[in-house]
Amino acid sequence: MRVFRRLFVAQERPEALLVFRTSGWKDASLTEVNSFSPLMPTSPSSMINQYKFDDEPELKDLFITVDDPESHITALETFITYRVVTKTMRGEFDSSEYEVRRRYQDFLWLKGRLEEAHPTLIVPPLPEKFIMKGVVERFNEEFIERRKKALHKFLNRIADHPTLTFNEDLKIFLTAQAWELSSHKKQGPGLLSRMGQTVKAVASSMRGAPVKNRPEAFTEMMDHVEVFSQKINLLDKISHRVYREERDYFCELKEFGPIHTLWSTSEVDLADTLKGVAGCIDKCCKATEKQMAGLSESLFPTLHEYVLYSEILMGVLKRRDHIQAELDSKVDALYNKRAENDLLSEEIGKLEDKVECANNALKADWDRWKESMRLDMKLTFSDVAENNIHYYEQKKPAADQYQLHPSGANREFAPLAQ
Repeated sequence: MRVFRRLFVAQERPEALLVFRTSGWKDASLTEVNSFSPLMPTSPSSMINQYKFDDEPELKDLFITVDDPESHITALETFITYRVVTKTMRGEFDSSEYEVRRRYQDFLWLKGRLEEAHPTLIVPPLPEKFIMKGVVERFNEEFIERRKKALHKFLNRIADHPTLTFNEDLKIFLTAQAWELSSHKKQGPGLLSRMGQTVKAVASSMRGAPVKNRPEAFTEMMDHVEVFSQKINLLDKISHRVYREERDYFCELKEFGPIHTLWSTSEVDLADTLKGVAGCIDKCCKATEKQMAGLSESLFPTLHEYVLYSEILMGVLKRRDHIQAELDSKVDALYNKRAENDLLSEEIGKLEDKVECANNALKADWDRWKESMRLDMKLTFSDVAENNIHYYEQKKPAADQYQLHPSGANREFAPLAQ
């Protein structure tokens, strides 16, 4: 009954076929200015293409195109390369036009080098490296076309960025031949060094070093990104659900078309009406199919790109916080050292006073000791001299007596008296 009700409404109002069905059937006044109306000969998409924004730059000196996907099969792997055509008027380029072939791994390398060189800039996202069930599913035309468009948008967003566009690795990516690019990649840090940096970065992100003095602007930015991430992910899920509903509706319409055509052959009186209904169903099928194509080709890639952008923004903010956390740790270390310096200065002052007191005490005691030493030595030598005097005084009578009687046995002791 839902399909029949819409079919009859669409039969009476053909312009209503272009109205998005989930938003409900709009009033006729809202659909009069469409492709069926002579007042509006151009479609909304044409209007968007013709509209020029005021802040759009007038001059662009770097034009990049990604096209011509080509499959390569080797003994070890199967991969797709894309042609990257660059046209430029910049003086730092040796030529005005370059044509190279790049695979997905090369784009991934470029993104990594840009994030390494500019950790707090918003590097555009790359399409994920999907893990498919098999090589055939992985390299189907729809998948390759989606990836080609995403890679094209990735490079052009970089080319339009005021800082990333002048990155040296981007220039090498756009101009170097495959062997030159491989040689340039090998000039980077070694495998162990890269693994160490990766482990360190992951550990830092998992640790979530607290930021003490984050500016309010970046706190608001973090809150905004969190809310944006929730909403864009929800919108992405809703859009896919709407697409599934459109697909189910489309399948129902495809079943009703042949049924009414066959029915018209058996109902002579209702043949024209049934054929009209079948024609209306056919128009609805075409309109729904076009609507589904618009969702898958325009809405889905944009929503998914900004889902990836939300992840990139969180990564950029975390890297900014990590840089500030390092600053905070250095400031804390300096503060601690200053506190230690103040404590050391206080201790040094006390020790200086203590040394000064020790010096004065030692000098005073040294003088006292020297004076005491002089007195002691004076008294000691005086006592020795006095004892010697007494000694000689006691020996003098014996010597005199020996000198008076030099003859006899005492003569041999005369030298002793001398």
